[in-house]
This record gives sequence, structure tokens and C-alpha cells, in this order.
Amino acid sequence: MEGPARQPAEEASYRTLLRDANLYVIFSVTLTAVLGVSSITPAFPKVMRALDAGPETIGLLITAFTLPGLLLTPLLGVLADRFGRKIVLVPSLLLFALAGTACAFARDFGLLVGLRFIQGMGAAALGSLNVTVIGDLYSGTRRAAALGYNASVLSVGTATYPAIGGALATFAWFYPFALPLLTLPTAFLVLFALDNPEPENEQSLRDYLAHVVEILRDRRVVGILIASMVTFVLLYGSYLTYFPLLMDAGFGLSSLFIGLILSSMSLTTAITSAQLGRLARRFRPQSMVAVGFGLYGAGLLTMALVPDAWMLLLPAVLFGVGHGLNFPNLQTLLAELAPLEYRGAFFSVNGLALRGGQTAGPLLMGLLYAVGGLGAPFYGGALLALLMVPAALMLLGSLRPGASA
Repeated sequence: MEGPARQPAEEASYRTLLRDANLYVIFSVTLTAVLGVSSITPAFPKVMRALDAGPETIGLLITAFTLPGLLLTPLLGVLADRFGRKIVLVPSLLLFALAGTACAFARDFGLLVGLRFIQGMGAAALGSLNVTVIGDLYSGTRRAAALGYNASVLSVGTATYPAIGGALATFAWFYPFALPLLTLPTAFLVLFALDNPEPENEQSLRDYLAHVVEILRDRRVVGILIASMVTFVLLYGSYLTYFPLLMDAGFGLSSLFIGLILSSMSLTTAITSAQLGRLARRFRPQSMVAVGFGLYGAGLLTMALVPDAWMLLLPAVLFGVGHGLNFPNLQTLLAELAPLEYRGAFFSVNGLALRGGQTAGPLLMGLLYAVGGLGAPFYGGALLALLMVPAALMLLGSLRPGASA
């Protein structure tokens, strides 16, 4: 029952969230999960020269890293539900750190690609199990706030890692590849400092999988997965792929200014996500998802129509606010629908939806570009985003916010 007595207790509980050591352990896992790509891409030109790799093959350093996630993420999610989060997280972190550091000692491109594949096996579970553990630990507005803070930390990482990697690459190409060594303590923090509930799954594997499939067929879960995929179609297709091309071809901006404008989106996302706990006490998460898609659409339309270079910051900020509202709220809604003993599988399937969006986004927007020119990926993306506003309200509208899983 909602009432005056509950509100002060909930407010006090919310304020104590940032004093919970568990949350900082999860943050370290999140920062590890986003380290694997963004920190090394600034070194690619030097890698090509040092290891005699061509432009047509350098992308293998990303593909080899992300491919294991497509294959292993669902399996690792099931294992985390059946045997516990730490049993999957700790070996994954150790493999990520050790194989990633070994990349710094490779002097053959084929060996480097192979080590990146092994490192990707370690990374496969990190991006889904970090939010799974948040869902296990917290409920209500504390869960929304924790997921918002986590999204903020993720955005700060994606904004700063390219600068760190680029600075290290000025000394030698292999220095950015040594950064995973710094994540080794995270494995020991998870093992010894993380105090999380572990699922107790006594049912047979067949019954477990049947129950997972049954819940995944829920209209609201399908809606969350669709919204997650569309989010990453817009992010990786319209924004990350074609917004830099627009800034270069349309306004002649340097790589430095393009990077600064792109980073402004991540920083805006971080600021917005950090306020999610406060917003969750006033607005339903599905409403914030719908507003997020509306801001995506407004940002993409502004990108296509902006007349002067100095105004390019505006659409980046609009897109960043939309992402700060949309992405963590989708995670909150999924956590509310997923019982503890099935949550690992749920977030693993959601991770596959995100990777599907990452893959399909550049292809779809590339097709629009081929048909309609440079403005088409922004008009097409804006239309898709605006169509998702009523779709999100319709698909997610019956989900009761603040429910404990």
C-alpha cells in the first residue's frame, strides 16, 4: 500500500544506495565490459603499420571480440541462473583480463585476432550479468536508481576510454591492449566483496528452459526486446555511423571536433541516467521510454536540418537525454518482469537483442543512404523512433512499475 509512512522509508533507503559497496563492485564490472573495443580503436592505424594489416582486415579485431558474445551469451546466462552469478562472472573476468593483456605481447596479426577472440569469450557475459546482479540486489526505485547510475558509469567509460587509448597509442600501438590488466582486481572484488543473492534452481533443466520460453513469450517482454533492438539500431546506425559522416561531409569538421561532439552525447546520457532514481519516483518507466524515443526522433531530425556547425551540439544533447531516459528504463522494466531464478537468461536474451541492433543498424541505415543520400539515415531513423513512441506505450503500458521480482 502506498502511503505517507512508506514514502520517508523509501526516500531514506534511496539515499543510502550510493553507500552500498556492492554497487561499486558492479560498476567495476560495467567499466570492464565496455573497455574491450573503445580503448583500442584509436590504435588501429598504428596496428596496421606495425603488423602489416590492411584496412579490409583491421576490423577483425572488433569482430573477433564481439562474435563469442553471439554464441556464448545465452549459454552463460543459463549457467548463471543454474549455478550462480559468481561462478560465471569470476572466470569471465579472469579470462578477459589475462587474454586481453596477452594481446599487448602479440607481434603477429593472426595471433592478435586469436587472442581477441579468447578475450571476447571472457567479455560475453559481462554486459548482461552486471545488470542481472543489480536486478537481484535491488527493487522499486532503488533498482531504477541503481540501473540509472550504472548506465551513467557506462556512458562515462565509453566517453573516456577512446581518449585514454589514444593517449597510450602515442607511445606504442600495444599499450592500449595492456589496459585489461588493470581489470584483474575486479575478479577478486566480485569473488570476495560482492554480497549478492544467488538463485536456487532445483527444477530440471528442461522445466527451467520451458519456463523461460513461456515468460519470454509475454507481450511485455517482447516489447522490451523490440525496443532494445530499435534503440541500438538508432544508436549504431543513424548516430554513430552517419552523424560523423554528416559532420565531415556537410560541415568539414576535424576528427577532434567530431569526437568531442560524439562524446557530448555520452556525457549527457551519464548526467540524465544519474537522475533516474529521482525521476522514477514521479514518472512511470514506460512513459520515460516513450519520451526517450521522442527525443531520439527530435535529435535525428535536428541532425538532418541543422544549418550551422555550431548548432550540431543540440542534436547530440537531445539524443543523449533520450538515451539516458530510454536505455536504463528498459533494463528496469525487464528486471521487474524477470524472477531471480530466470533473470540471467532474460538479460542474456536482451543482450542478443542489443547485438542484433548493433549489427542491423549500420546495414539498414546504409541501405537508406544508398537510396536517399546523406539525409536519409536521419529521416528514416527519426521516423522509426517516433513510431516507437506509441508502440512503447502500447506494448509496455500494462507493466506495473515498482514491482518486486
